[in-house]
Amino acid sequence: MLLGPQNLPERVRAVRAALAQAAARAGRNAHSVTLLAVTKGQPPDLVRAAADCGLTDFGESYLQEALPKLDALRDRPLTWHFVGQLQANKTRPIAERFAWVHALDRTKIAARLSAARSPHVVPLNVCLQVNLAGETAKGGVHPAGLGALVREVAALPRLKLRGLMCIPPQESEVAQQRAWFHQLHRLYTELNAGGAGLDTLSMGMSGDFEAAIEEGATIVRIGTALFGPRE
Repeated sequence: MLLGPQNLPERVRAVRAALAQAAARAGRNAHSVTLLAVTKGQPPDLVRAAADCGLTDFGESYLQEALPKLDALRDRPLTWHFVGQLQANKTRPIAERFAWVHALDRTKIAARLSAARSPHVVPLNVCLQVNLAGETAKGGVHPAGLGALVREVAALPRLKLRGLMCIPPQESEVAQQRAWFHQLHRLYTELNAGGAGLDTLSMGMSGDFEAAIEEGATIVRIGTALFGPRE
């Protein structure tokens, strides 16, 4: 069941409080973590209500659903992130309308995004999705192929390679959650030691974002904890 705008202020406060507590446990400033509200399946009026609560970053997974929301919210200074799997035939509108892409995992798609991004706007921020557990149902580059993909994407002129992203297996134990996020942080650290210049770890969702923050997440992608389960 979808929740109405009247439920949002309390939910936003609760998520922000949990985010701040996790950051404090890790000795971090809460402002070092961006709360990305994932609004797939939610109507434009609920996105507007979330913006009224002070949220500025919004994530969408399906282009056909996202574009009417971007149009409806044109009057608000929001930052839109595409967090779903990328299809080659939809790269142009994504490159034209979004500020961030979080699930890039192929050079071919990266090249199409770069070619479609206007030279008159800032480069498109991208994160590379890493498939840590080798799950066939999920996208992402295998860790062994990550270095090559980093080099290829970093060379594209209209993209700005910002960091790494993951969707690890669902775990109920915090220690297991942290173990997956620790793996991504280790890859991030190794790449930066080689000069990659990354600054973003997009990891953690409603069920595990606190563990992700404790392992260095700079963006957490939150849907259910803010808006309730989707129909």
